Amino acid sequence: MEETTLLQIKNLNLSFTTNEFNKQVLFDVNLSLKANSILGVVGESGSGKSVTALSILKLFPQKITEVSSGTIVYREQNLLDLPPKSLQSIRGNEISMIFQEPMSSLNPSMRCGKQVEEIIRLHQKISAKAAKTEVLSLFEKVKLPDVSRAYSSYPHQLSGGQKQRVMIAMAIACRPKILIADEPTTALDVTVQKEIIKLLQGLQREYQMSIIFISHDLSLVSEIADEVAVMYQGRVVEYSTVSQIFHHPKQSYTQALLKAKPSMLNRPRRLPTIKQLLANKEQKSNIITPEERKEKHKTLYSKPPLLEVKNLEKTFFTTRGFMKKKGFKAVDDVSFNLYEGETLGLVGESGCGKSTLGNLILNLETADRGAVYYKGQDITNLSNAAFRSFRKDIQLIFQDPFASLNPRLSVGQAILEPMQAHRMYASQQERKDKVIELLEAVGLSAEHYNRYPHEFSGGQRQRIGIARTIALAPKLIICDESVSALDISVQAQVLNLLNDLKEEYGFTYLFISHDLSVVKYMSDQLLVMSEGKIVEKGEADEVYANPKNPYTQKLIQAIPKGII
Repeated sequence: MEETTLLQIKNLNLSFTTNEFNKQVLFDVNLSLKANSILGVVGESGSGKSVTALSILKLFPQKITEVSSGTIVYREQNLLDLPPKSLQSIRGNEISMIFQEPMSSLNPSMRCGKQVEEIIRLHQKISAKAAKTEVLSLFEKVKLPDVSRAYSSYPHQLSGGQKQRVMIAMAIACRPKILIADEPTTALDVTVQKEIIKLLQGLQREYQMSIIFISHDLSLVSEIADEVAVMYQGRVVEYSTVSQIFHHPKQSYTQALLKAKPSMLNRPRRLPTIKQLLANKEQKSNIITPEERKEKHKTLYSKPPLLEVKNLEKTFFTTRGFMKKKGFKAVDDVSFNLYEGETLGLVGESGCGKSTLGNLILNLETADRGAVYYKGQDITNLSNAAFRSFRKDIQLIFQDPFASLNPRLSVGQAILEPMQAHRMYASQQERKDKVIELLEAVGLSAEHYNRYPHEFSGGQRQRIGIARTIALAPKLIICDESVSALDISVQAQVLNLLNDLKEEYGFTYLFISHDLSVVKYMSDQLLVMSEGKIVEKGEADEVYANPKNPYTQKLIQAIPKGII
């Protein structure tokens, strides 16, 4: 092994085996991690990225995992051969891991400070007082805003970005030689994402660590990595420097991955999918011209608005101490119009009030002030019974389709349920026929009717969520971060599907996201929200090309520019 190579994976073949099935998931995987460097690993969901990372510390399910061949060598030891006790001394101490979802990885019943303290005291013989001092120092290092508050907070009391910082503090607590970061910025705002990337780069330089950075976001990897491995269907299909991978990719799969992300420079009619690109079926002359767009908008905005939001406000109160209340204005004097057939983009960081605004429109929260007019009628203060007739017309696509689907209902029953509640169609058979029609409309089939949510991939579950939303034939759909956790190729499929359905059924979208490239691609007009206020609005391309508000400029500057 070369002197500078810290960890080497050689010819790794791994299968998951039970009585029912045997599936090989890794095929001759070869990776080398050099000392004091960052290796990026990219690929779609299911490509084998996370399984490869988990194999390093043998964190895969032992009973069903079979490593048929290969080695993972660290400091002249094959980690796959080490007994549990020897491996335990390496885990967290010499090789540490940041997991994709901090809320799932942190113990909800323990204060954050105590969780990090536990790791330190497991590997170091120091007092509780010294461990606490070390934790507070780590929290300062990962730039948590109020270290004492973070120390005594439970995970649910922190934002997504703050929880991720706690996870990073935990991972670097013992100053490991290798840090494995598995999708550490998925579903975070673009600005928080940039902060996390800078933080990891700074820590890597300070501690002279090596990092394996796993992501499906190629732009992000291009900003942090020295070398990049591209994985597809359990194999490493390309492996080279950042410059080579992103500017001169050799493999057709790598080229397809790079083309699947929405461009900030032009507006294609349809996003190319990985499957189309690999089959050389990319459409030519696929760009919408500025003249076409202007003509479409002229027609769109000549009609009266479908939805009018006027001076909407919502304040939430938290209790501090005995009878002391602190107010937080989540939505602050917001006004805008939404026109039939339009996609109105709403962008901003977590906590800016985007989702609260969506909930106020849906009457899931009661506004303190202002009004929402739907087809000229004020729907702000209607009772639930009175609002029932509007429920069909205004629907929501959730961010997490798995959490929004009942695990005990088959997907067919889940889509049929709202039809039954609103007494649509004359019989149960008619409803079932309509469900099958909807499944086919979102790219699934009749055979999926009796399957359950856990039997589908993330992209398929999002399609099921969309089918359930459109089952009531709504006029207005609020898409709340509906593609934020999907990888690039699945995201392209879902965005194309939303545009196809809009054309076919005449939908109007309020498209909420923190990903400005996706919002710009989808939207006619764009609203930028910060601290409860709309700070900028205008035609989407114009706002991106000439942002006037400093906050919008900051959002655009934070977008990873590596491959744009």
